Amino acid sequence: MSRIRILPENVANKIAAGEVVERPASVVKELLENALDAGAKSIRIEVESGGKRLIRITDDGCGMNPDDSLLAFERHATSKIRGAEDLLSIATLGFRGEALPTIAAVSRLVLETRATEEDAGTRVEFAGGKLVSVKPAGAPSGTSITVSDIFYAVPARRKFLKSETTELGHIASLVTHYALAHPEVHFVLKTPTQDILDCAPVERLADRVYQIFGRQALEELTEIPFTEAPVRSAITEPPLEATEQAATIKVSGFTARPEVQRSNRNGIYIFVNRRLVRDRLLLHAIGEAYRNIVPPGVFPVTLLFLEMPYEEVDVNVHPAKIEVRFRHPQFIHDFTRDAIRHALSLARSVPGFQPAPGVTAAAAAAGHAAYNGGYGSTFASAEARAVIPDSNASAAGAATAGPPRAVIPTSLGYTPGAAEAFELSGTPDRPIPQRLQFESESAIALDNPATAQSTHIVPPIVDATATAAANSPGALPTIEQIADLKPLGQVSASFIVAVNGEGLWIIDQHVAHERILFEQHLRARREGELGGQRLLAPIVVELSPRQIVIFEQIAEELGANGFEAELMGARSVAIHAAPAGVTSGDAERLLFEILDGIARENQAISIDSLQAKIAASTSCHAAIKVNTPLDSTKMEWLLGELAKTEYPMSCPHGRPVVLRYSVREIERAFKRI
Repeated sequence: MSRIRILPENVANKIAAGEVVERPASVVKELLENALDAGAKSIRIEVESGGKRLIRITDDGCGMNPDDSLLAFERHATSKIRGAEDLLSIATLGFRGEALPTIAAVSRLVLETRATEEDAGTRVEFAGGKLVSVKPAGAPSGTSITVSDIFYAVPARRKFLKSETTELGHIASLVTHYALAHPEVHFVLKTPTQDILDCAPVERLADRVYQIFGRQALEELTEIPFTEAPVRSAITEPPLEATEQAATIKVSGFTARPEVQRSNRNGIYIFVNRRLVRDRLLLHAIGEAYRNIVPPGVFPVTLLFLEMPYEEVDVNVHPAKIEVRFRHPQFIHDFTRDAIRHALSLARSVPGFQPAPGVTAAAAAAGHAAYNGGYGSTFASAEARAVIPDSNASAAGAATAGPPRAVIPTSLGYTPGAAEAFELSGTPDRPIPQRLQFESESAIALDNPATAQSTHIVPPIVDATATAAANSPGALPTIEQIADLKPLGQVSASFIVAVNGEGLWIIDQHVAHERILFEQHLRARREGELGGQRLLAPIVVELSPRQIVIFEQIAEELGANGFEAELMGARSVAIHAAPAGVTSGDAERLLFEILDGIARENQAISIDSLQAKIAASTSCHAAIKVNTPLDSTKMEWLLGELAKTEYPMSCPHGRPVVLRYSVREIERAFKRI
């Protein structure tokens, strides 16, 4: 008797559903992508009980005729590709033809649709993968799909679903992502008791960011200037023929100022051709852009949009379509990194003093007072995750609270090696108080009376940075204001105190000098090799086997940065010269710091990263130390050189260099305002 058998179709569909439909948010994702592919300009999502009881998605797309509405439930039936060659250039969000049959296999599904050219619509009903009925129906142009009792046909899968609040959070986060990627589309997300998201169509991404995150969040972000470049490289590919044209990649979006930091990657949104992805290559590029600007172990908030020819990216690498592969990965990595780093160099912001704990609590309470439903910062902390009411919450209570402009619940999570699925769980840490927060409708109405009449009107954004500088008491200072600083003296012979018309400034002299030396070192190294200073007597150090391997790999680059060292025996290295400014007593520690820092990478390191690591370690050892008295001439020189640097807001290890105590903050502290 044969041991191998063909599975029944209903079992095969349930297995496929396990790959595509992980939770209610997976259903929303598949149906949202279908709606966008159908050309919808308005998408309405209604959910009950976190999507466990009901999910209804209604769009005004092209709709389907009666024949297509039935064919759509056949496995691998799709209108988006015709043959294998189409897989090399996929221009739609969906293409596998698996969404509807797999969803229908594990739920009760009702499809109501009408093509624009049809006089009547069609209603199709499935239950547990079985066709229940097909009949004509009156329906507007477009499609409405109702999915109820998800996983009722697979009770074991239903047990793995989380609470209704958690599942609704995943759905809200997903809809938020697609609303960012498609600002020209009207998105509505509702529950029976609450309007969670209502974003009217807008022309610019900045307007959509304002709608969803609020004005304060927009002020905390700096725009990544629209940048494009040919992808094809003559180094890796043959020259183009006269009739050929190089493929072009375009990068745009927003990224947070360095002082806005997160303890995880939940604030990073990546879109490739407006497809939401979790790509390790691009995550690494974002991290590299912030290298030597923020401390290790913290992450930015970034909205990154890449546009490129469809044949330059392969999206057919994961059942849930969340991973991609690039034809020119190294070019895209470096181009993305440089675009973000350029945006950061243009921002050049300086952090201010943090409010005292009492002030923070009061400010936070004031920020939440306008909305009584527990909405907190944009990336909510544990106590602020009550933004999504339980299904048992009373309608009266919801009405009392009133909806905000938009809700951002828990964002896309990321764990290295776990890019196989959208992990929307996990509670982000609370960001800096009064930053990246919602504004309630009442607060918006106070600032913009025109918006009091309708939640769909978005005030025009002329220049968020200029507006913040002119009107916001907590606006971030810019580094250009350092140019006219007058040093007053030192605190503990370690911190320079200076003033100008903007307020009181405190500068950490060690990290300020470290930033200056770091950028000077990098510029000089990229122009040629750096000379070192010879030691009176060689220093012989013992290295571990791992350090010996690293030393042999980077010995040439060490020599180009002023180190003169050579192997003596199996595990000994003799240091004959050290980089300029590094004393003989620091030379041994500096070598160990460089070798151990590279060993911790545990991966191949680029030449740029290697040069930056060596420059950061060298500048730290050569910089002015704490407890070093400075006269006014030296302090003025230090401030002048700091103002010339490209990234003066932080040292190469991410620590802040300058803090400002503004005039308004001083007046507020003295109760003058």
